[in-house]
Amino acid sequence: MEHRSRMYLATAATVGIFLLVQVGALALVQPFDSAGYQAVENPDDPTNSLVYLAAILVATGVMLLAFKLDLTWVIRGLIVFSSSLVSLYVFTILIPPVVTMTIGGSVVNVLPFVAAGLLGILLLAHPEWYVIDAVGIVMGAGAAGLFGISFGLLPAIVLLSALAIYDAISVYGTEHMLTLAEGVMDIKVPVILIIPLTLSYSFLAEGAGDGVTEDEEDGVEADAEEREEPAEDDGSRDAFFIGLGDAVMPTVMVASAAVFAPAPMFDLGVLTLNLPALTSLIGTLLGLLVLMFMVMKGRPHAGLPLLNGGAIGGYLLGALVSGISLVQAVGLASYL
Repeated sequence: MEHRSRMYLATAATVGIFLLVQVGALALVQPFDSAGYQAVENPDDPTNSLVYLAAILVATGVMLLAFKLDLTWVIRGLIVFSSSLVSLYVFTILIPPVVTMTIGGSVVNVLPFVAAGLLGILLLAHPEWYVIDAVGIVMGAGAAGLFGISFGLLPAIVLLSALAIYDAISVYGTEHMLTLAEGVMDIKVPVILIIPLTLSYSFLAEGAGDGVTEDEEDGVEADAEEREEPAEDDGSRDAFFIGLGDAVMPTVMVASAAVFAPAPMFDLGVLTLNLPALTSLIGTLLGLLVLMFMVMKGRPHAGLPLLNGGAIGGYLLGALVSGISLVQAVGLASYL
């Protein structure tokens, strides 16, 4: 297939994966909220964002240390466990209680636990690109939905803004994200999304993967720091790699807008959302298209400045069009 055509197909596939994560999160926020899965007591407290950001910094440091000490099996086990745990929340919503057990006086829906366990086993036994992508979509939608109901408008904006700045510094400044991304590639876990450019591509066969293109912290991917990159994509790469965090974090804004923005809701059939959530979704995809264009030049780039910026900008535009004041839109009304 002609190189340019393959690049267009890869871009379309990336947009499709992002859409699946976003639509999945929007479909899950109301069931998650009804089930009481909110992770914090007060979702409007902006200090929640600072706590989460601190947790990211600590996790990054721990992962870099683990890679340096050759303890990658610990990181892989933790990520596979986390993938199964987040997927369990999703499966609990999606799978009806057909098979149940009574444990300690409580009725337990068995099939979600079975599905989450099988997912973890599959990741350990056969982490091919399509397995990682499928798990990443489920995990990404679940994580974005959980964060979306736990972060109100102001905390979501603070969190996404801080992560965008951190992402830019860690990629273009300290470059430690490139080192982290290289280590994550080697352990083959669903913190990346893989978009093959050839039908014969195998992530298992490629090892760390040639032609890594993009990067980011809580799941973004980048070329190894020491790897020479062409000034322009020469068509030699077999796959694009983009971090799962690049799909999850802007979707937190989309989900938060759907839950907390005081705008009329409308029904799209499979899900219900409002205009600020829709425009935030569109803004994210526009940021993604710009990012993909930059990545095709053959250089690693920080994803969150464009993606989070698009999500926040799209949200604010939709909020203002919906008649929400700027003070309300950014969640400052209760402080004034």
